[in-house]
Amino acid sequence: MSALDGRTALVTGGSRGIGAATALRLAQDGADVALTYVTGEEAALAVVRKIEATGRRGLALRADSADPAEAAGAVDRTVAGLGKLDILVNNVGVGLLGPLDGFTADEVSRTLDVNVRGVFLASQAAASRLGRGGRIVTVGSCMTQRVPGPGGTLYATSKSALIGLTKALARELGERGITANIVHPGPTDTDMNPAHGPHSPAQSAMTALGRYGSADEVAAMVAFLAGDEAGYVTGAEFAVDGGHAA
Repeated sequence: MSALDGRTALVTGGSRGIGAATALRLAQDGADVALTYVTGEEAALAVVRKIEATGRRGLALRADSADPAEAAGAVDRTVAGLGKLDILVNNVGVGLLGPLDGFTADEVSRTLDVNVRGVFLASQAAASRLGRGGRIVTVGSCMTQRVPGPGGTLYATSKSALIGLTKALARELGERGITANIVHPGPTDTDMNPAHGPHSPAQSAMTALGRYGSADEVAAMVAFLAGDEAGYVTGAEFAVDGGHAA
């Protein structure tokens, strides 16, 4: 029997990168998995095919987390399509970096809408669906622990808000046997931040291990927190950052 047999999960932003790796890892551990995307339909369907190749059910949902109705609605659509919800992984996010005085009001609103409001609304909707043993795992950022240089004000602000949300969810939902935790990835090899890209030497040097992490390494931590072995873990932060914050 696999660790997540009989469970159903929703991974927001699951068409690529950490989200795609997480969706596939949860399926490999036995869960049926829904994932959301905005523009990457083909990539999302490719992940679904990989999920189905494990023998589990997969579901791709177009949902923009900046839209309040769609952020919450993805939870209901998961239940409608897969029958229930046991695990929510709040992975979706946007990462705008730049000088403090360079951000437009629209950029600020979009970042906070996706990274904060969308996560809150998805968690709120999931809380009404999750039963005892339910899991909420949110993907934060190493920049909530250490901002190594200028340019990260907006992104760090948005991701730091998720720490407070996670701890409050743990208190709010603990009596129902539902846990909430947050994972902080460090520099991670994805198409948005490739390990051999122009910024990789500097980012690798900021870690104690001197390298980028893989999306699979982050997904492994998410999968652990989604399983029964993490049943006494809640309201906690986990750095998967190669020692970025050390």
